[in-house]
Amino acid sequence: MTTLDPLDARILLALDDEPDAPAVVLARTLGISRNTVHARLQRLAREGALEPFSRRVPPAALGFDLVAFISLQIDQAAGEAASRGLAAIPEIVEMHATTGDGDVLARVVARDTQDLYRIANAMLAIDGVVRAATSVSLAQVMPYRTRQLLEQATRGAPEQPAT
Repeated sequence: MTTLDPLDARILLALDDEPDAPAVVLARTLGISRNTVHARLQRLAREGALEPFSRRVPPAALGFDLVAFISLQIDQAAGEAASRGLAAIPEIVEMHATTGDGDVLARVVARDTQDLYRIANAMLAIDGVVRAATSVSLAQVMPYRTRQLLEQATRGAPEQPAT
């Protein structure tokens, strides 16, 4: 994945402010050429620096109001197969390999607690999933964000402390 430079960050912040803005409007706003905006956005998409559009859709808009985090212990011999089985469950929207008591942390969305129960049992039925510990999110205190990091990136690399 590419590292964003200050101009990339400025373009993305402008898009954050006005998501439907055409390249010509972004160029005018930023004082750069339309071709520069277009080429940079294409490069960022090609190099994996931009997430798919579907990441903008909150699961609640699809009726999945409940969010839970499930820590899973995985039989190491069945790790890949277990990961594939888990990835086949649509309500698992994110998974991370972790250190500590669990091997995988899954972010799961559900319609309600009964639905969460069904999903958790489906996860436990996958070969290689040994144990699960569920934590239900009561409220999102702070949503996923990168705007502040983009703002920081517009100023270039942060200065390193003197040693």
